[in-house]
Amino acid sequence: MKIVINLDVMLARRKMRLKELAAAIGVTEQALSMIKTNKVKGVRFTTLVKMCDVLDCQPGDLLEFVRDADEEN
Repeated sequence: MKIVINLDVMLARRKMRLKELAAAIGVTEQALSMIKTNKVKGVRFTTLVKMCDVLDCQPGDLLEFVRDADEEN
């Protein structure tokens, strides 16, 4: 099982670039890129709150739980 981050989807819906979001929430574009591509082990709640505030969304819009196919049994 894993958590998939749908930041790219929300950015597209809001017609916003990663660079704009990074500036708005006060993190580097590189840090957000790592989050967007699921290359991080965790995200601080404060960062998640800022992302949701700027993108006008809920945490569930950004995070999705996906069960591995072999774990369904």
